[in-house]
Amino acid sequence: MKHLKQILTSEQTRDADKQAIKSQSISSLELMERASNVFISAIRQEISKSDKIYIFCGIGNNGGDGFAVTRILQSEGYQVSAFLVKINDKLSTDCQANFDRLENIKIIDSKEDLPHLAESDIIIDAIFGSGLTRPVEGLAADVVQGINFSKKKVISIDIPTGMYADKLSDSPFIVNSFLTVSFQRPKLAFFFPESSKHLNKWHIVDIGLDEHYIQSLNSPYFLLDKSVETLAENRQKFSHKGTYGHALIIAGSYGKMGAAVLSSKACLRSGVGLISTYIPKVGYNIMQISIPEAMCQTDKNENHISGIPEISIYNAIGIGPGIGQNPECKEALELLLQNANQPLVIDADAINILAGDEKLKKLIPENSVLTPHPKEFERLVGSWKNSEERLQKQIKFATKHKCIVVLKDAHTSICNINGDIFFNTTGNAGMATGGSGDVLTGIITGLLAQGYKPLLAALLGVHFHGKAGDEAAKVKGQNALIASDITEHLRIGE
Repeated sequence: MKHLKQILTSEQTRDADKQAIKSQSISSLELMERASNVFISAIRQEISKSDKIYIFCGIGNNGGDGFAVTRILQSEGYQVSAFLVKINDKLSTDCQANFDRLENIKIIDSKEDLPHLAESDIIIDAIFGSGLTRPVEGLAADVVQGINFSKKKVISIDIPTGMYADKLSDSPFIVNSFLTVSFQRPKLAFFFPESSKHLNKWHIVDIGLDEHYIQSLNSPYFLLDKSVETLAENRQKFSHKGTYGHALIIAGSYGKMGAAVLSSKACLRSGVGLISTYIPKVGYNIMQISIPEAMCQTDKNENHISGIPEISIYNAIGIGPGIGQNPECKEALELLLQNANQPLVIDADAINILAGDEKLKKLIPENSVLTPHPKEFERLVGSWKNSEERLQKQIKFATKHKCIVVLKDAHTSICNINGDIFFNTTGNAGMATGGSGDVLTGIITGLLAQGYKPLLAALLGVHFHGKAGDEAAKVKGQNALIASDITEHLRIGE
């Protein structure tokens, strides 16, 4: 999707560097200087001139960045000491150039040369960059251990030392970074849950590489950020409720009518023109009182659904929140999968029902949107040894069944039918609360009913769901945030 930024491999990033150097008629050393200045601008709020800053530099270009940062900060009056982690005697050309421009660099040849880190206030990590492909060992491992044991605030240049850019690291020695400032694009590894203990937070800075060139590179991974907001449509003056579609939400059971309320209200907030909710009889009064804007149909069954209504009049249908896994619910889901011609959102218990029946999986209509959380996804595809393998299972399921899989997590990943992955950048830990997923189901269903294509509905829904959670957290705080707060802060487009 051309509106969204691609996530590059480390090799592609090097190619982009070379292209910028050639097209802008600059040297690689000048590009390093630019990146170092941008890095410093990004960390201004984290450092002060009263801080004692230790910068640990390797022998490659990441170390060259570290030496350049040292020189610039020293010229501005900061208390900065640079240390060369001398893994071997051969420095890269640009690293050597910046090393030669400094005085009083302390050389670390052995573990005994490590400074007393308790005397520092901030550590800047510039030992290994994004080109690392093997575990950190020897002297570098000793330095990483020392940095982590110090419990000081650590700021990493581009990527924490020891972390691989394009895959999970197999090294036990990875810097625990408080802040990582990454150049031009985040690394794929940033989106793996296992990386989170080494990435308290990360920030991306533009160092002036050619965006047109970057977007011409082939990548199956994309960054879902605020640029997707330009694809949300505003309402037209001469429009009416019929212009914005009629959604159907099939949800709820005895004791779980809140799921139907949450998903239906979120659907309305997404901008849908009309919504009908299909529920068991037990929920009728709850729905009519909770959401007067919603129309309500009841199943013949008292406590859970056992069928589906006439569906031809609806533009999109969402099913699953709170329906339970009664055998009659399974029959209702099968009936829907067999008869639906409109786009579907399949969530929660509907996914759990699918997970136990291979025949039902084969009935999933093309371009349906599935929204599992990790445990539901595990039931659907089986277990995995790590999140890298989980990502491959997500791609395999989406391409095999020609559906869109929205795997909910800290960085929710959306996989389309071609196997492209979009990592979301909005949202916060306060959204890890019951009902948050029901809200997302309602939002995506509402967007589908308004005529958005399934992939775009999923992308917009996930992005704005997370953004609403961020706005809610500003008011309520993360600990106090509940699912209905997300809906109350939802704002799509405009």
